[in-house]
Parts: sequence; C-alpha cells; structure tokens
Amino acid sequence: MMTGPQALGLALAVSVAANGALGAAWLHARDAATRTMGERDSARADASACSDGVADLRELADERGRRAKAAQATAAERRRQQEAMAQLILSTPPAVPGDVCASAQARVDSWMRGRAEP
Repeated sequence: MMTGPQALGLALAVSVAANGALGAAWLHARDAATRTMGERDSARADASACSDGVADLRELADERGRRAKAAQATAAERRRQQEAMAQLILSTPPAVPGDVCASAQARVDSWMRGRAEP
C-alpha cells in the first residue's frame, strides 16, 4: 500500500515525465515549423530570382527582335536594289549582237570603269 507522501511523489514523477514529453514534442514542432519557414523563404527567393531572370531574358529578346527587324529592313532594301540592277542587266540589249562572250566582256569593262571612277 502506498502512503500519502509516496502517492504524491509518484504523481509528481508522472507529472514531470509528462511535462518533459510535452516539452520535447513542443521543441520538435517548433524546430519543424522553423525549418519549414526557412524552406518557404528560400523557395520565395528562388522564385523571385527566376522571375527576374525571365524578365531579363524578355528584355534581351525584345532588343534582339528590334535589331533583327532593322537588319531585315536593310536586307530587303538591298534585295530590291539588286533586283532592280538584275532587271536592268537583263533588259539591256547585248553590246555585241550575236557574240555573248564579247557582250559580257564589254559589260564587265563598263562595270570596272564605273568602279574606278569616284
């Protein structure tokens, strides 16, 4: 049989053990919550960095698009000029009728004289 002080000692020991278990459980839950918040903050920072990277890539793509359009316009103008020159060459009658080689030589000579003049 237990006496009063023994029962009180047993109740105190059980209470201390229960408080210790609750304290350990609380510390474990607190550590898990802290770890989860750290992971959340890290994920937010990673997502923000990713968004910033995508914005930088968008700006780079827009700039390259503007430069490409300018280069395409320049190329189109050069193509139009070359087409006009080709049409002029094709529509010009031969310099030496009946002799394609002599006509070509005359055309090259004329072109070379044009290049030599300022």
